[in-house]
This record gives sequence, C-alpha cells and structure tokens, in this order.
Amino acid sequence: MHIVIMGCGRVGSALAQNLEQQGHTVAVVDQDPTAFRRLGSGFGGRRVTGVGFDQDTLREAGIEEAGAFAAVSSGDNSNIIAARVAREMFGIENVAARIYDPRRAEVYQRLGIPTVATVRWTADQMLRRLLPSGAEPLWRDPTGGVQLAEVHASTAWIGHKISQLQEETGVRVAFLTRLGEAVLPTSQTVLQEGDLVHVMMRTGDVDKVEAAFAEGPEEGGQ
Repeated sequence: MHIVIMGCGRVGSALAQNLEQQGHTVAVVDQDPTAFRRLGSGFGGRRVTGVGFDQDTLREAGIEEAGAFAAVSSGDNSNIIAARVAREMFGIENVAARIYDPRRAEVYQRLGIPTVATVRWTADQMLRRLLPSGAEPLWRDPTGGVQLAEVHASTAWIGHKISQLQEETGVRVAFLTRLGEAVLPTSQTVLQEGDLVHVMMRTGDVDKVEAAFAEGPEEGGQ
C-alpha cells in the first residue's frame, strides 16, 4: 500500500520508518525541508516539501494512488483540514489525524475522521487506523484459544444492527468505540460511521471473521 504522511516530526518520521519496514511505500510531506533529516539516509520514500492540505502537494506525494493518509503535524487545525481533504477530495478511506486537544476529538469523529490524542498516542493506535484490515489482538486468554480484538468492519455494515453482525460473523461484540467513548451495544444498536468494533472470538477463527467483516452483510439481511 502507498501511504502519505503529513508532518515529519518525531511521530511522523517514526511512523514513516515503521510503515516502510512493513513493506509499504511512503511519502512524507512537511513545510520545513530540514525536517526530513529525521527520516535518516536509509529512508527510501518520497520527501515532499509543501503544505499538507494543498491538493497539488498531495498529488505530488501520490495521494491519488494512496490507500491511507496520516495527518501528524504540530497543528490540530492543519491536521483536520488535511484529513478532510484526503477523505473528501481524494476518497481516501483510511485516514487518521493526530490532535493535541482531546476536547476536539468528538467533533472530529463526527466528521468521520478517526483521531488519536497526543496523551494516549502509541504507534499501534495510529497503525490500526491506517492499516485497518485484519484483527488487532488486544487480549488473549492464558490458553491462547480466545482473544479480544479490534476488527475493521467494511462500510457496508454501516446502518446494520450489531446483532446481525454477530450472527453472520460468529463473534461477540464486546464494545464499540464511538466518538472517543466506549459503548456497550444492545441487540438494537446499529453500527455507525467511525465506530471501532472490538470483538471476542476464537483465535482459530480470525481469518474467517476478518473475511466476514470485510465482505459486509449477506444480501437481504436486516
């Protein structure tokens, strides 16, 4: 996958190096050309000098071929503007924005932009939002047979009940993260855009569950 990152500070440079080590192609955008020194001489991706929410700059970074976009500059407003441009102008589905003011998180979530607050930022959290395919284990029982994991649900599931999701995928939804808050779903809870789904499932069923979440509901399901 090609991934574009806005911001080449400590977070952006670490994220770029991590993603490149995983085999992805990466382009990093920053207004300050000296910031690219943090990437090191071994970084093989693109270094693009410019404003991260400028469409021409993003095109130079390969946004039109990108599968994900991360806005991790030092400015909340710049990050959210860039994330919205990537989502709304270029159709990038996997978008994440770093924020410094956690009080803004709910507003950003309502815009459909997953956010990661600085106070609880980890590389794993950002990577989960950029590379959402697959289950990310959060906990395993001592035998390793059952695990709690965050699983990426296709947008086709939006508007469908959690009860249908459970029935068709064979998991138990432990909780949702909605607008930055944990939600315990009921049989009537409907999946909304931006929800992060955390499920309990058998470790041996991971591949099957991932496929079911990615395919969406069966035709005719309610």
